[in-house]
Amino acid sequence: MNGTDLADIYRNYIACLNRQDWAQLGQFVDADVRHNGRPFGLSGYRAMLEQDFRDIPDLRFNIDLLVCDTTRAASRLTFDCSPKGEFLGLDVNGRRVSFAENVFYEFRGGKIVQVWSVIDKVAIEAQL
Repeated sequence: MNGTDLADIYRNYIACLNRQDWAQLGQFVDADVRHNGRPFGLSGYRAMLEQDFRDIPDLRFNIDLLVCDTTRAASRLTFDCSPKGEFLGLDVNGRRVSFAENVFYEFRGGKIVQVWSVIDKVAIEAQL
């Protein structure tokens, strides 16, 4: 697999998230996926994403930057949304905030097996 193939898979994964097409998530995410070093498995990863959409009803993943090689992808995702209550320990309570998430992914067999994610909490704090 080359970087272009991986970029296409990644873009389709983000489209799946934005559609909240949870039945198709397993096409992109491995059954034994890990997130920030924790073994989530596909069901735990899906539960995390479903909770994100419950907490942030207008959540939409936007790819701002994407770099891929044959087994890894690095992405800067941007968000402009209104979390319902507390988000990252901050009382957002429906206010619109914009922030970025820097995410690194490791792929095996065309599926995500590892995710490392950091959200720019300082950007959110500056808006509150």
